[in-house]
Amino acid sequence: MTLRMQLLALQALIVFLVTLATGITAGAFQENALREAYKDRMQAVAQSVAALPVVREAFAHEDPAAVIQPIAEVIREASDLAYVVVANEDGIRYSHPNPERIGERVSTDPSIPLGGEIYVGTQTGTLGTSWRVKVPIRDDDGGVIGTASVGILESELDEEFASNLAWLISAMLAAAVLGVFGAAWVTSVIRRRIYRLEPHQIAALVKNQETTLHRLSEGVITVDGEGRITLVNDAAARFLDRDAGDLDGALADDVLGPELFALLHEGESAGRPVIVGSHVLVARSTASEDDGADVGATLLLRDHTELHDVVRRVEAADAIIAFRQRFGLPKGLSGETLERVSAALAARPEASATEIGDDLQISRVSARRYLEHLAATGQAVRSLDYGTKGRPSARYRITDPR
Repeated sequence: MTLRMQLLALQALIVFLVTLATGITAGAFQENALREAYKDRMQAVAQSVAALPVVREAFAHEDPAAVIQPIAEVIREASDLAYVVVANEDGIRYSHPNPERIGERVSTDPSIPLGGEIYVGTQTGTLGTSWRVKVPIRDDDGGVIGTASVGILESELDEEFASNLAWLISAMLAAAVLGVFGAAWVTSVIRRRIYRLEPHQIAALVKNQETTLHRLSEGVITVDGEGRITLVNDAAARFLDRDAGDLDGALADDVLGPELFALLHEGESAGRPVIVGSHVLVARSTASEDDGADVGATLLLRDHTELHDVVRRVEAADAIIAFRQRFGLPKGLSGETLERVSAALAARPEASATEIGDDLQISRVSARRYLEHLAATGQAVRSLDYGTKGRPSARYRITDPR
């Protein structure tokens, strides 16, 4: 399966699950709100019936049903309820939607309202299962003389809930469709951002980049438009004598030397020699400015330290050979040893005969003879060091450091 289809399927699944969960939760709240609304209405109707003076006085008449039944039916129809039933303390009905049921005992337990409490719940009576409220009817002295029961059939509640649920389902479907279209748009945006590459292609690119960068002998440093380092390989970190993890995200101005930063800022396509610590580097870069605007830039560093040392030694050897061919060597001096002394001196800024002797493991006297010869032929400069105790010591410096 392509990345596009995977993203679309995952996002569509998330939209479906979230919409379904939201719909179930909203449906539960809707049903609860519907029942609470009917409960409040039924309780208000029941308490109103129980509080009507004409209903309470009718309990003392010879035929209470003749007075109570018409009133109960008017209230039932006005409140859009399934029934309004008034019964005495023995449970004998004085009103019912079916007049034939008047005079019969109620079909459900009236003990709770007869005990002075209000009952709310679902029971099954002569009309079927209903959501009902029962309240006590009290006389003027506060004694319970009967009950008033009002309710609505569960089937009617279900029908009303189903009609509301149809709107809820329609809203859920519309939200799901919009979510799928939104997921398709997000997928398209993500695909464009990653150049329409598949996961295995992205993984291969990352792996190749990591392998190439960290195995390169050249140093690579990439800087964004804000001057922060976004990529640095191991070779570059080694040249700068820093840890690659510390360089990532750092400001180039803080970690690069002035010469390297200037080269990065100005750009150098041909390559420019730069000395960084003990390394002789050739640096190339793209400019970090384009028409005055800051842009990303890349700095490439190639280590020429070893090549520089080799060239310097070759040049020193060539100079010695040329001198020997032109002037010859004094008696007692060896051309091979002279080359070694010259190379050892070229590797130091300056040195004494003792230091050269220690480097080459020859005596100080022999080293001094060769150094004096180099000074006499102009290949070295002899100076006196007055900073030592006793008489000043001689120090030598090669005339051509290359």
